[in-house]
This record gives sequence, structure tokens and C-alpha cells, in this order.
Amino acid sequence: MPLLSQPAPKPERQRRKAAALVRPLPPIAIVGPNVEMRLGDTLITALPDGALWIAESKTLIVSDIHFEKGSSFALRGQMLPPYDTHAALLKLTDLMLRLQPDIIVSLGDSFHDSGGPARMDARDRELLRLLMSRCDWVWVEGNHDGRAPETLGGVFKETLHIGSLVLRHHPTEADAPGEVAGHLHPCAKVSGRGRVVRRRCFATDGARLVMPAFGAFTGGLNVCDKAYAKIFPAGATAFVLGKDRVLPAPNERLIGD
Repeated sequence: MPLLSQPAPKPERQRRKAAALVRPLPPIAIVGPNVEMRLGDTLITALPDGALWIAESKTLIVSDIHFEKGSSFALRGQMLPPYDTHAALLKLTDLMLRLQPDIIVSLGDSFHDSGGPARMDARDRELLRLLMSRCDWVWVEGNHDGRAPETLGGVFKETLHIGSLVLRHHPTEADAPGEVAGHLHPCAKVSGRGRVVRRRCFATDGARLVMPAFGAFTGGLNVCDKAYAKIFPAGATAFVLGKDRVLPAPNERLIGD
């Protein structure tokens, strides 16, 4: 995706839009399809699947899966293909087979609503049960599902500490080095070579990080949106999920919606 890595001139109006996110790129290493960086004292790896890997503790983190979003919409008369839960579970299965984690953390909004666990069909429930039997499974409380995922087993936490990292669903507005959060579903809109792409992304300033949504039907909030201003007052860098790799998007290429 050379679009994400090669600077190009842009109109003055677009440069002004990007000005709020002008910040030096945090120290990173591009390792194959992944991006490695230090958050606090912890080495983390951003994966193209939208998950975060901590090799030292063999911990896999995903956020905002929103299991059963399709069935939730169907209850309100908006019929979506009922495959979102199974698609997310298959992605998780692939990650588990590749990485063999000791711990999986679902960083909140694991289900789209509190009734989601009860609506899972037998096939998906059994697959989730199998995945949970292979490692320690932690549900972090989200604003959509509360404690509902705890009915399926695993451990429930409002906030989880792993080394120097603090994992919670909703990012705080105070200074919070080492914070890993979700909730905002960050996306980056990147311009160049006469076209624009909009992709899910990790957003970070090198001190804290907001994860992309993992679920199939989840939308995204542009990292240029004012909602990020209190979290990243000096601006954020986007690590964009490409087809098969994670790539840093230069700040000067980020534009608002």
C-alpha cells in the first residue's frame, strides 16, 4: 500500500485539517506484516487482523467485537446477514492457532448488547467455548454489554493491568501513559495519488493507544475527529490495517471525513 507511505502535495485546506495531528512518529519497527513499538516499558505488536500481541506475557488483545450485532439489528427490523459472530470467531481461531496465547483479553463491547450471549446459536457458542478452554480468557466491561459476557465463563474485569499497561474499554481524558483502550473504533482516511482510502487503524501517540474494532459490522470514527483531542492532545499516529499488513500513515496524509 504505497499510498500510505509516500508523501505527496495536498491543498492548503487539507493541510489545515491535518495540522491538529502533526506529531513525530513514535519509535517503531516494521517486522514483516506487523508493527512493533514500546508502550511504556512493554513491547507490543500491532497485527493486521486488528489485534494486539504482547509476546512477553503471550497475551492477545482484541476490542469491540460486538458479537451478535446482526441479530440485535434483526430484533429491530433491520435485517443484516447473520454471520458477523461466526466471522469474528473464525478470525480469533486463526490468531489463536498462529500465536498460541496463554491469555486472551476482549477489551469491552464483546457483545453488541446484554442479550447477545443468549442469542448465540449452538455452533458459535460451542466454538467460543472451545477457544475459551485453550487459554485464560478475560472479559473487560464495555458500555454495550456490561457484565453479560461473564455468563459464558472466563474472568470479568473493569480494568486489567498487564506489566506497565492499563487495559480498559473507555479511554480516559486524563494523562494515562500505558493505557490501551477501545470504544472509539478508530479509522484513518488517507489521501494520495488522486484517491482516498479509509481503513480501520490503531491510534497512538507513543504513550497510550486506542485499538480498532475487531467485529465484522462495526463502523469507525475518523482519528481527525475532535473526540480524540482530549486523548491525544498533541495528535496521534495511525497504524492502518491494510489487506495483509499494518502500515504507519504519515500525519500529513490524514484528512477528516
